[in-house]
Amino acid sequence: MEHHDIAVIGAGLAGGLCALALADAGYRVALIAPQSNTSDGRTTALMDQSIGFVEKLGLWSSIVPLSSALSSMRIIDGTTRLLRAPTVTFHAAEVGLEAFGHNIPNAPFLALLESAALAHPRITRFEKSFQGLSFDESTTAVTMDDGSTLSADLVVGADGRRSPVREAAKIDVHRWSYPQAAVVLNFAHQLPHRNISTEFHTEDGPFTQVPLPGNRSSLVWVRKPEEAAQTAAVPLDALSMAVEQRMQSMLGKVTVDTAPQTFPLSGMVANRFGKGRTVLIGEAAHAFPPIGAQGLNLSLRDIMGLLSLLGPAGVEGIPADIGDRHDSSRRPDILSRTASVDLLNRSLLSGFLPVQMLRAAGLQVLSSAAPLRNLMMREGISPGSALQSLRRNLRKRSAGNRPDAIR
Repeated sequence: MEHHDIAVIGAGLAGGLCALALADAGYRVALIAPQSNTSDGRTTALMDQSIGFVEKLGLWSSIVPLSSALSSMRIIDGTTRLLRAPTVTFHAAEVGLEAFGHNIPNAPFLALLESAALAHPRITRFEKSFQGLSFDESTTAVTMDDGSTLSADLVVGADGRRSPVREAAKIDVHRWSYPQAAVVLNFAHQLPHRNISTEFHTEDGPFTQVPLPGNRSSLVWVRKPEEAAQTAAVPLDALSMAVEQRMQSMLGKVTVDTAPQTFPLSGMVANRFGKGRTVLIGEAAHAFPPIGAQGLNLSLRDIMGLLSLLGPAGVEGIPADIGDRHDSSRRPDILSRTASVDLLNRSLLSGFLPVQMLRAAGLQVLSSAAPLRNLMMREGISPGSALQSLRRNLRKRSAGNRPDAIR
């Protein structure tokens, strides 16, 4: 039976990046999945920390021409409720960055990862579907849909929300749904976006414009499911007008230039993020609505965490409890991020006056208090950094107040 150090199941963005990162660390990787869906019309925003990770893989110079920088992120209360929050704008320059991140179309990103995986000397590409797992004391056997098998010291499930790897490892999940669906499209506009992403908060969910190269942007428009279906079915000229009106014409005339796609919104979190010689990353482990550009960035932190646990190949063997270690290390980040996105989305849907008051008050504080706004920006870019920065500042103040520091 052919043996690999690690088998990565799933060749989407998370799976492709994971395979490349593990191979760069010296591991012999089997990447198992049918060819990626390069017709995906969505885009992905990579934040600064994630871009640093992609740069280390040597991919960033090829991605930059496809992407647009996100220098500012603006939140506008687009509701008609009695209590409306003030507009809040986050500028990357306030935290010493040129941009929070970059917005990248998924289709060429996936094609780039596929080419890089095929060219990597330590990746063997199997364009087959995963069928099942079996375990013994030292390795895991992976069966594919044509009946062929291979063995690996570790199996990484990067195979999406309905992960067969998760099911084979007998890991349960907690699922929930929202009365929402996302309409996804790209559009051209008359005025420059100036690298500003604008998120309108509406009663149905966020309406989020994110810059693309030139005078173009991507859009995620969250609506009630029946309204989303109606929106996707209207002629493009009428849809263009609807987008322009919702954008308050801030980008001038709008021309929708791609067929809209719709996706029902739901959430999911696995009860465990790994077990034994099995690890879950990306949407095999967690999934939530497209708010705040958190999805793939959280998935890349899964990969970074796994790399940190494994270390370079050849230093030590892959431990039999690597999945349990991964579960423990990733749990705080995944659960806190999932809960915060869920809470924000539900606060938009709630008509309960106290909830509206709390949300408006929170955005008012962020709008007027620059230090708190900066902490929030740092936390969004690099989770945990805001708390570390606060601790450092408190230590400096404490040291400055000691008698031996007074001169």
